[in-house]
Amino acid sequence: MCNQTNTPQPQGAPPQEAVDREIQMANLNLQLAQARASAEYNLSVAGQIQRQFEAMQRCAKPYAESTVVPTSYRGNIGNCIIALDLAHRMSLPALTVMQNLYVVNGNPSWSSKFLVACINTCGRFTNIRYRKRNLGPLGKVKYNSHEWVTRDGGKKEKTIVVREFDATGIDNWECVAYAVEKSTGETLEGDAVTVEMAIKEGWYTKDGSKWVTMPMLMLTYRAAAFWQRAYAPEMSMGFRTVEEERDAVEVSYEELPPSSPASEPLVPEEAKEKLRTRAAKASAKSNPALDLP
Repeated sequence: MCNQTNTPQPQGAPPQEAVDREIQMANLNLQLAQARASAEYNLSVAGQIQRQFEAMQRCAKPYAESTVVPTSYRGNIGNCIIALDLAHRMSLPALTVMQNLYVVNGNPSWSSKFLVACINTCGRFTNIRYRKRNLGPLGKVKYNSHEWVTRDGGKKEKTIVVREFDATGIDNWECVAYAVEKSTGETLEGDAVTVEMAIKEGWYTKDGSKWVTMPMLMLTYRAAAFWQRAYAPEMSMGFRTVEEERDAVEVSYEELPPSSPASEPLVPEEAKEKLRTRAAKASAKSNPALDLP
């Protein structure tokens, strides 16, 4: 017979079963704490945003791989996510947003016909209409031109220069957009847009401007944009139309150093000596006790 020997336990030590039970309870408490922290995070704003973003990434991938969407969305999941977000906010199909949201000068912008369609189908107003009339022929019109000019010292700035445009033979058409608010029966009129305004604002005189070849259509689009911005600004989500973005000219300036005759580059020793001299002069200004030339 084999002698079975039990390992003696130290006096006062808890039995092995009690130790195992404590370990199991500690693991269970840890799992409960982790589950509670995960649930609290999922209910927080950050957790909801993360889950929504992950879901939008999965939804955007098929759009980015499709050949039906416009080229600015193909292979670009970021653009598709933005389009999906706008579509969700506006309660529209994602493809509709993608087909009518363009990037002009780096800024997203809507097509004017899309905004008109949103106004006509929102149910708050009657279909938008336009009133056009000829205000007579134009003559010479002064307008603002954005050009580079050279200031004193050789500094160049992009500034506004007043020019004169010979509009002889061009009729000054005016267009006003209007619609009736169904809840009140009030006729809502937008601001008038004229060809003279287009010339003064510099839209007409820009290179490749559509105001020269199709002024009546541009008047319609711009009048609709004015009306929408005045009475239903939430429809555009803060974006301008394609026509407005193309006509917009941001006034900025760039300072260029004055031209100087070409000189030989400094060798490292000469450059270091100049830096030391400059630092010594700066120190002398801060400490009048020093007497440097």
